[in-house]
Amino acid sequence: MATTTTREMPASRVAELIHGEEERFRQARPRSRKLWTEARQVMPRGVPSSFQDASPQPVFMEKGKGSRVWDVDGNEYVDFHNGFGVMVVGHAHPKIVEAVRRQIALGSHFAQPVEDGVTVARELARRFGQPKWRFTNSGTESTEDAVRMARGFTGRERLIKIESSYHGHHDAVMVSVEPPPALMGPPDAPASVPQSEGIPAAIVGLTSVVPFNDLPALEKAFARHRDEVAAVIVEPVMMNIGIVLPDAGYLAAIKDLAHRHGALLIFDEVKTGATISPGGASERFGVTPDLIALAKAIGGGLPCGAVGGREDVMGVIEDKRVVQVGTFNGNPLTMAASKVTLLEILDDKAYAHFDALAETLQGGLDEVIGEHELPYHVITLSARGGVTYRAQRVRNYRDYLEIDKSLAYLSWLYQCNRGVMMAPGAEENWTLSVQHSVEDVQRYVDNFAEMAKDLSS
Repeated sequence: MATTTTREMPASRVAELIHGEEERFRQARPRSRKLWTEARQVMPRGVPSSFQDASPQPVFMEKGKGSRVWDVDGNEYVDFHNGFGVMVVGHAHPKIVEAVRRQIALGSHFAQPVEDGVTVARELARRFGQPKWRFTNSGTESTEDAVRMARGFTGRERLIKIESSYHGHHDAVMVSVEPPPALMGPPDAPASVPQSEGIPAAIVGLTSVVPFNDLPALEKAFARHRDEVAAVIVEPVMMNIGIVLPDAGYLAAIKDLAHRHGALLIFDEVKTGATISPGGASERFGVTPDLIALAKAIGGGLPCGAVGGREDVMGVIEDKRVVQVGTFNGNPLTMAASKVTLLEILDDKAYAHFDALAETLQGGLDEVIGEHELPYHVITLSARGGVTYRAQRVRNYRDYLEIDKSLAYLSWLYQCNRGVMMAPGAEENWTLSVQHSVEDVQRYVDNFAEMAKDLSS
């Protein structure tokens, strides 16, 4: 932790600062507001994805270059959002631009395999230790295929997932993503709560939920559903509630427990894959799951996804026991961008660069937190990182519920109003790119320091 002495922030002061920052935010973005008003006439909530409808209003973007993005009102930002973790290569990277330009001149879609797909699959096998791969177009598709393959391989239907992990928007995993405290049940046996209407109760009933970092609860879930569980799906580092690290030995213990009960282990590395190390969490924590779902950072900014696994598990596709299809799977534009991303951009120098930037952020933010005796702490993992607005470590969703979300919202407003674009939401999670500089990340530290000073005054 940054400091052992902390003081609480008065709620009235936080509310006062939020009010002023919201007004500043709106005044600087009149065209975004106009477009949002127009968009609501033809799109529900005025956005293509509900995640984009964030208070105080959505920000419509115009262009990106390097580590920067510009909105339609001409505001320039250092991009710490990076498309929810997609743009680890940065915006308009010359090598990506050239690869896509070259490929689109040859054809943008065939619905047939292309040579680059073989190269990409071979590199994913090298990085993640999984011998066989199939491509998808998103993280949702990757986790959906992984769940179906696990069910086909084991002949079982039940899934165990972690409370508050987000694995995409298919029915099997839209369970207890953000369960209301009144509905979430006891910690040793959480309830399975549908994330929204429209999810069949029968599907929800096939998904059991356990807290992160809680092996006894997982043991009990297996005991309650003996010989029913096809797989445990887990983000090896939770990234939907800030950044929550696994306890030492936790991931290996999940794998052992799943295997003892005849189930598989699925890692959802959509967010951690290729961002926290070349081989993601699998490499960083030394645990190889039975199936792994990827997307986001591996595609160089194009729609992408991949699912890889053990030879025998992926054999359910080879033997035609499980169907895995998609018109755009292995699209030539995506494969061209992914090949350059994995082989030419995200190399050893890139990860050394991420670690250097993370050190600047960690050191600078820790110093501010210590100086102002703030009850916060910082976690950095190569290209990923964030501030947790709690002095104590967060181990699971129920710890996260103790955080005052207004502080994260205030930080988001401060950063956006001072030229750093953050992903919306209380999780306060950033992604860096190979095109970010020390000066770029120092701006985040300086903005945070200004907020800390204002909170403390």
